[in-house]
Amino acid sequence: MKVVIIGGGVAGLAMGIMLHQRNYDIVICERANGLPNKGHAFLMHSDGVESLNELKKGVDISLKAQMIDEYMMHTPEGERVKHLKLDGWYCVKRKSLIGFLYALMPAEKIKDQRNFSHFVYEEGKVIAAVFLNGDVEYGDVFIGADGGNSLVREYLFGRTKYTPVEVKEIIGVCSRKATAKKPKGTFKKFQDKESGIAFGLIPTSATDFVWFMQFDPTIADLTNSTAEETYSFCYNLLRDYPQAVKDTLQATDFNNTYTWHTRDFDLLPSFHKGNVVLIGDAAHLALPFTSAGTTNAIVDAQTLVKCMDETIDVETAFTKYYDLRKKDVSEHVQLGRQLKKIFLKPETQTEEIPVPLINMGEKEQTEEKKLINILYFTDPICSTCWIIQPMLRRMQLEYGKFVNIEYRMGGLLPSWEGYSSSKIKSPDDAAKHWEEVCEQSEMPLDGDIWKEDPLSSSYPPSIAFKAAQLQDQEKAIQFLRRMKEMVFVEKKNIIRWEFLEKAALYSGLDVARLKRDIEGQAKEKFSEDISMARELGVTGFPTLFFTNCSEKKFVIKGFQQYEKFEEVLKDLIPTITKERIDTNPYSLFQEFPSMTIKEFSFLANVSKEEATTILENLYTKNLVQKYQGKNGAIYQSNLIKCDC
Repeated sequence: MKVVIIGGGVAGLAMGIMLHQRNYDIVICERANGLPNKGHAFLMHSDGVESLNELKKGVDISLKAQMIDEYMMHTPEGERVKHLKLDGWYCVKRKSLIGFLYALMPAEKIKDQRNFSHFVYEEGKVIAAVFLNGDVEYGDVFIGADGGNSLVREYLFGRTKYTPVEVKEIIGVCSRKATAKKPKGTFKKFQDKESGIAFGLIPTSATDFVWFMQFDPTIADLTNSTAEETYSFCYNLLRDYPQAVKDTLQATDFNNTYTWHTRDFDLLPSFHKGNVVLIGDAAHLALPFTSAGTTNAIVDAQTLVKCMDETIDVETAFTKYYDLRKKDVSEHVQLGRQLKKIFLKPETQTEEIPVPLINMGEKEQTEEKKLINILYFTDPICSTCWIIQPMLRRMQLEYGKFVNIEYRMGGLLPSWEGYSSSKIKSPDDAAKHWEEVCEQSEMPLDGDIWKEDPLSSSYPPSIAFKAAQLQDQEKAIQFLRRMKEMVFVEKKNIIRWEFLEKAALYSGLDVARLKRDIEGQAKEKFSEDISMARELGVTGFPTLFFTNCSEKKFVIKGFQQYEKFEEVLKDLIPTITKERIDTNPYSLFQEFPSMTIKEFSFLANVSKEEATTILENLYTKNLVQKYQGKNGAIYQSNLIKCDC
């Protein structure tokens, strides 16, 4: 079977390589003369990067990509609107990517200077593609990969009904050396709160940036496009933006910028007609706010190849490909339009501005009702809450499909003034108590923080946790865990914003929103928890209220062995069963990104000595990071799969 691919961009090249590696007879027809170099750079999710690296098949070449691990949005006046960690995003120079793909494709398979004209049909089936230079390429299957302005799409389905151009984007590049220093992997954006103007800056390498200016052309428009005029236009629109923005413009060669008239179109009723099929922007075009175009092109190619491998009849394969892709690409189109609407009328946005990135592998989350609910009253500095972490984690693995844990803050330490418990009346007492708990439990606690930098209250980190819950329940639990690691093992005073900020970034929270909520509605949410604890008679921590659907209730207070937790669960559901724990270290670190030796030992059901050996081996291989405290260590996953 001969496959003719029309378009030698990312989609066409990726498709060609995948088919060539499966021994299809292919030819790629590209309208440019030589390696196409239009475009500067783009953001790509790790799904796309990993898929591209899988194409190498032993070839000694690597795709150069700059990891982007933080996103920051500010107003032009410098107010921080968003700040969060990104997982799995890269910035890739288009020239680097095209060069990478060209290196994986035999040169004789790529035909230059072929601008599509029309198809030749025989008995209702396309048998050849004709190009404006007079070339004719015969084949059995034809793939249109000729971009957003696809002539193949127009030939198949008629004139495309694009949405109006309501946002334009000017894109340029500059050297890091010529601008103020920025964090290495930070996507930084300035967005006006009252009008459709934004400026973004993304590192493409250790030395270079790509920048973009998005603007509403009804505010101001660029009618001429000489380098000097484009510079003046950008500078005038951004004259009130921070100096770093103006420095970037001054460091840019505007002979190499280009203006993008952004538009999209509705989902097509099909991606194929007969033996001709579309992929990438030719098949579906979303607005650039989503940063999904390049990754979508690669996913299209993967999906189509898989369908062709599994189905003898190509039209059946094309239909299956459409069915597999239509939901995602339709959602991307709609998200792009939503983000455009917010961009053009930011003053009407009452909710948080979405991050303009789509995680391609993200699955829809559904809330599942569990048979047992646990109302858990805890505190970030409660030592007993820390040492029951192994039990809670094991319960999550073995009984998670039955159990939901609802976290509430109890307010252990309002202040030291007038504070008194049976054993602890001062920071010195707390230091001694933590050392005793450490020795008895084998969980690491370092009481020296109470001598070196004592916390004056547990209320600030408790309020921070309530602020985190307003964003995301799972990330809030990870945030609470990270705060506990900081205070118990690393001796960090988690009242201080610098440590709360680091814990929030680590947990994937929006730090800017967290700070706003800490100063706002999180305080009210914390007060509600305190009131509930008082009403339920909570006098110590941890306190866990177990209830089932029939409102049968059990209470566990303080430290208990794991068998006690199981006993309560079985009393609530006599037929309850537990899942077998996958004790492979990779599996455990996928569930819990950080663990102590005690936790790993308890979950993997091995001795403390065996757990230490396994974790140290992972550390030696750089598969986990390690923080060594005075009384024990925390091991954090590097998220690298291993054969352990």
